[in-house]
Amino acid sequence: MSPITTHVLDSAAGRPADGVSVTLEYRDPSGGWVALGRGRTDIDGRIRDLLPDDHVLQPGLYQLLFDTSARSGFFPEVVLRFRVEDPHQHFHLPLLFSPFAFTTYRGS
Repeated sequence: MSPITTHVLDSAAGRPADGVSVTLEYRDPSGGWVALGRGRTDIDGRIRDLLPDDHVLQPGLYQLLFDTSARSGFFPEVVLRFRVEDPHQHFHLPLLFSPFAFTTYRGS
């Protein structure tokens, strides 16, 4: 399993959000963002393979970019930025989304 995973729940509909495009990026030392992986949520609203199993995480800033434009005109994109301090851990970042609200947390 990828060391960084996510899932999207459509809280307005009360079910997983399938087909949401997600990009994982890493902030390089020069301050630019480098895309590391892309995917679409499956029927369960999950992406388990943003990175290959053998990818070695580095400490630093990462972000998940969710293309939510098909589900909300108000929030066409959601960005979750987070810091990896211990790259040996697993990072699961769910997005709970509706047309006018969203929230997240660090899952397991």
